[in-house]
Amino acid sequence: MRRPLPLLVVAALCAALFAAAAVLVSVRHGAPFAPERAAHHWATVHRGEPLSSLARAVTATGTGVVPYLMAVLAGLLAGRHPLGRLRAAACAVAVLAVGQALRYGLMELLARHRPPAADWAGHAAHYSFPSGHATTSALAAGLLAWGIAHRARPGVARTWCAVLTLWAFTVGVTRVYLGIHWPGDVLAGWLLAATVLSLALLAEPLALPPPGAADSPTPVRLRGTP
Repeated sequence: MRRPLPLLVVAALCAALFAAAAVLVSVRHGAPFAPERAAHHWATVHRGEPLSSLARAVTATGTGVVPYLMAVLAGLLAGRHPLGRLRAAACAVAVLAVGQALRYGLMELLARHRPPAADWAGHAAHYSFPSGHATTSALAAGLLAWGIAHRARPGVARTWCAVLTLWAFTVGVTRVYLGIHWPGDVLAGWLLAATVLSLALLAEPLALPPPGAADSPTPVRLRGTP
């Protein structure tokens, strides 16, 4: 059984850091900080091929169907039996969808503008904070790592967790490299995803009831048998 206190601490810390970042962005009316301007300038100056094409390919995996396929796979790996796998997959998809809905609502509320469109090396729409790709890829990576942890040996699970973390980190970095987001947008996306994942782990029994729970397959008994 997971200990709720550490998860609550992580969720509260990440939520507090996200809130602090959101307040700073709000009081500055979305204006970028000096380090953000410097990172954006460096990316636009040093951008070139084939890295730009590679960055666009990587960033494309952080949205759309790929994260949802990862969430479904997470549930299928974590479930103990066919019905349990379907339940876990539905819960994983729900976590991803809730995280995306929160991100979209906050984005519209804070309404931070992106870097100048002339600096973009990819497609983007809507406001900037928090980064949708960073949030979604981090959520998908966390969910799939959770699913693998329930199926693989600890050493294998840790390796996959590292690989998935690197993927989500790379997706976030590509958003800055392509000139589409300020670095603070990406950091905020990671913090939001960490908050949602920590809270989701607290609700894990909803997705994976303990053995013997009501949704476990019940043996069929013949009439008259004890």
